[in-house]
Amino acid sequence: MDLQSRKIEFIQEFLKIQSEEAVSKLEELLKMEQKSDENIEFEPMSSKELNSRIDQSELDFKEGRYKHHSEIIGKFSK
Repeated sequence: MDLQSRKIEFIQEFLKIQSEEAVSKLEELLKMEQKSDENIEFEPMSSKELNSRIDQSELDFKEGRYKHHSEIIGKFSK
């Protein structure tokens, strides 16, 4: 389902909500999302920087400076 269809479906479901508390929670969530979008200043990296990061990542992997995904999942599953 494309984004436009998802938005329409969301709005249709939103219009069915009878709880003022649920509407307030969704309003607050929307406000928080809008604020976080405003604070993000995205500047794409150059090809040179990207290649440098790739090279560093490959070197880190070769030298054993990495964590297995199960270690990371375990850390955040607690």
